[in-house]
Amino acid sequence: MDLQQKQACWKVELEVLDNDSSWVSKFDPSKKKKKKRKPLIREDDIFFQKGGDFTEDNAPHCQSGRNFEPDYGYKELLSMVFNRLRDEDLEVSTERPRTVMMPPRLLAQGTITLCLNFADLCTTMHRKPDHVMKFLLAQMETKGSLNKQQRLEMKGLVSSKVFQAVFRKYIDAFVICICCKSPDTSLAEEDNGLFNLRCEMCGLVASIDVYLFAFGLKPRNVFLALALADLDSESHGVNSESVGEEEWEMVQRKGMQFILNGQPFYVNGFNTYWMMTLAADNSTRGKVTEVFQQASAVGMTVGRTWAFNDGQWRALQKSPSVYDEEVFKALDFVVSEARKYKIRLILSLVNNWDAYGGKAQYVKWGNASGLNLTSDDDFFTNPTLRNFYQSHVRTVLNRVNTFTNITYKNDPTIFAWELMNEPRCPSDPSGDKLQSWIQEMAVFVKSLDAKHLVEIGLEGFYGPSAPVRTRFNPNPYAAQVGTDFIRNNQVLGIDFASVHVYPDSWISPAVSNSFLEFTSSWMQAHVEDAEMYLGMPVLFTEFGVSAHDPGFNSSFRDMMLNTVYKMTLNSTRKGGAGAGSLVWQVFPQGAEFMDDGYAVYLTRAHTASKIISLQSKRLAIFNSLCSWRCRWGCKKKNHTALDALLTHDEL
Repeated sequence: MDLQQKQACWKVELEVLDNDSSWVSKFDPSKKKKKKRKPLIREDDIFFQKGGDFTEDNAPHCQSGRNFEPDYGYKELLSMVFNRLRDEDLEVSTERPRTVMMPPRLLAQGTITLCLNFADLCTTMHRKPDHVMKFLLAQMETKGSLNKQQRLEMKGLVSSKVFQAVFRKYIDAFVICICCKSPDTSLAEEDNGLFNLRCEMCGLVASIDVYLFAFGLKPRNVFLALALADLDSESHGVNSESVGEEEWEMVQRKGMQFILNGQPFYVNGFNTYWMMTLAADNSTRGKVTEVFQQASAVGMTVGRTWAFNDGQWRALQKSPSVYDEEVFKALDFVVSEARKYKIRLILSLVNNWDAYGGKAQYVKWGNASGLNLTSDDDFFTNPTLRNFYQSHVRTVLNRVNTFTNITYKNDPTIFAWELMNEPRCPSDPSGDKLQSWIQEMAVFVKSLDAKHLVEIGLEGFYGPSAPVRTRFNPNPYAAQVGTDFIRNNQVLGIDFASVHVYPDSWISPAVSNSFLEFTSSWMQAHVEDAEMYLGMPVLFTEFGVSAHDPGFNSSFRDMMLNTVYKMTLNSTRKGGAGAGSLVWQVFPQGAEFMDDGYAVYLTRAHTASKIISLQSKRLAIFNSLCSWRCRWGCKKKNHTALDALLTHDEL
């Protein structure tokens, strides 16, 4: 039976019909009423007679009947001309481009259906026949192949109506630009399973996840537009020249979300603690630039590093309030390089541990000044040591960057101040000492800098104020170190909560599936607490697994990355408190001597790099939702395609 359809132009035009992004096709847009073209200047507005001169003598006889007023007349005439020209430009600019194609020609041969002009259709769309064929066959749930004449052979009898409907889906998803509706696009496949659709008309780049079609979703629902300035297939980073200074604003907090330029700001970030130290030496300074280059290339937007080094090798603070200017310039360089690659920084102000000085160094300085201190935890209670710390905070926040000439407390490059890296006070399991210190220091930082966000730097252990939640702690000892996640983060001046995830340090050094189970329950518990008790975002500011652990391999690290990223996305898709995560830690090649076992070398850990890059793209999609008129406060629930992203095993 001949299924060939009548020869008629198949005109495809996409229109947005409602706020639910419901995309439909209109076969004959030519039936639209044409607007009457308005004359450039109406007759009754003409100020001069045909064939006459514009003079004061003949002005009273103008059809307008107005008196001659030279200044007024010229201005009005010019105004009318420009208004008409503007109206004409707007009318022209709003005309939508269309693609005109011949309809598919189908022919039934026994139990096989042929598309006779399949190759011509693909040529018209500038798409590879293999790609179009795979999509069509998957959507129609049949089998087929291309014969020698490049005709598509499909198993079974396929009606022309069904075939055209599926073909239209392909055009919707893989041809038409979601922004300007132009068919003048190109399609390029990436290594991570995505297709980048680039519009030659408006310059937009769209990323399409082909895996989503396995879920039976409508193509338009999986058309995920990403601004070219934010995510490019070659380099997700943007240098300072391509983004205006007015767009480089401080990240703020609104309820349980970070906000940037009025839109959500979900974080895929990294840690590299040693950047200031290596930047202090010209021979290793280039490694700092490499870190930002590589992190930017996979779409990471926030980095965390030390703004302290107390009394040790290449010390920033050689003694209380005495600084090495060359090392401070190295920190200036780190901040300026972050700005260049559009990466914001969480700067930690002191360490709980002995590395890079920490609270132990402050106690040594106190004893050197005549105090009689017996415990490192005196750092939290002794007035002199508190003054030492506050002096350091004041110095850093008021520092004027020698590269950018911007004061740190005014620099949008800084995402947040961290009071301390992993504070613990085991000498007081009640948590009162640490709580008092947090209360004082949070208000102190805010008194100097009310613009930036502030967080504590906690690992997330539950304490006495929430005995029911201590069951989520990795071990009984975690409740005895003087920290109290919920109570600590309820302090005035704290903007968001921080949590670390180290099952290999807290549970067992031997890698096992229990790591992943703990990670999921640990993260979920803290997201719930941030939503129910704190009303603020929570960032998982450190997570990782060490290559030194028994049983470690790169595949398990990839599983860890996937677990953390999926847990983050489970909250993100609901507009919840899970605001992002920062892997510990990103390393460039040539810095192996600083590796603590957790290093992720993006240039050679190809699978991990792809996972990180895909997470960046997916968070960028959420960050752009408000620009698609889909604010989290609305009642719209049409996030089916994005939901599928969270369940895909190859995240």
